[in-house]
Amino acid sequence: MKISIITVSYNSENTIETTFKSVLMQTYSNIEYIVIDGGSTDNTLKIAKKYSGIITQLVSEQDYGLYDAMNKGISLATGDVIGLINSDDLFCDKDALNKIAKIFKKNKNLDSVYADLFYVSQQDVNKISRRWVSGIQRKFKYGWHPAHPTFYIKKTIYDRFGLFDLSFRLAADFEIMLRFLEKHNISTAYLKEPLVKMRLGGESNKSFKNIYYQNIECLRAFDKNGIKVSKFFYPFFRIIPKFFQFKKL
Repeated sequence: MKISIITVSYNSENTIETTFKSVLMQTYSNIEYIVIDGGSTDNTLKIAKKYSGIITQLVSEQDYGLYDAMNKGISLATGDVIGLINSDDLFCDKDALNKIAKIFKKNKNLDSVYADLFYVSQQDVNKISRRWVSGIQRKFKYGWHPAHPTFYIKKTIYDRFGLFDLSFRLAADFEIMLRFLEKHNISTAYLKEPLVKMRLGGESNKSFKNIYYQNIECLRAFDKNGIKVSKFFYPFFRIIPKFFQFKKL
């Protein structure tokens, strides 16, 4: 089983080498690694060339943002399963992809797998700040959803149900998980351990304004997919579980 890993980058010279090293150290060997760069003007591409031995495809051109670049990567992918590792993230250990592969191989009809996630310091990836415990699958309208950087999906699902919706600037990852898991009811399995370390400071959480607009987009995602949700209670359902889900270590 081939796993396609996609990294999207733009001027990521300060973090991307850590990402490359975490892919390089993986014990699972049947990997296709695609890097989609948005035309970086720093040393990102120079660093990428150092890892040409593991990078199957490197594309550097202007795009229309993060999700457009992710769509490019998915369109190029030839693996059975597709996962995304951001240019400021890294795998928790060398067996991360091997664990994902084992779950898929155990259940040939499984469509997707998700796991837990560590939030780590920007400066020190060994300094863990929070743990996102995804937990067993529940309804999105009650505030649950998987940690997207840990969500591995069969390519056939993208082929059948589409890519990231570019009308969502901050919550396209939420929308695609909602579309796949609830509108189309794809099957999933939960790997009950952290798979990825994610540096604090993502685009959707950079400011209270972004958090507000992300919640507005999440509500629009429910509407677009024909799933009923309480527009009054949902923001509370989404925020309150985080006090328990993002467990302090």
